[in-house]
Amino acid sequence: MAIIEVESEIAGKVWKIETEIGQQLEEDDAILILESMKMEIPVDAPEDGKLVELLVGEGDPVEEGQVVAKLEV
Repeated sequence: MAIIEVESEIAGKVWKIETEIGQQLEEDDAILILESMKMEIPVDAPEDGKLVELLVGEGDPVEEGQVVAKLEV
């Protein structure tokens, strides 16, 4: 099994965590929701896998390109 890093495509603040460690995700399932410029933008799983690590928490600032989670695929 490989570990892939999930990156944020935009800068913003983590508004809500939608998953938990160990949860099996399908491609395009929301991992978390970012708030940026008063919009809510999901960060989705790029492929099927199990969430093994969350690197941010609710309220944390996130930069564009920052790794926010890791999936085991």
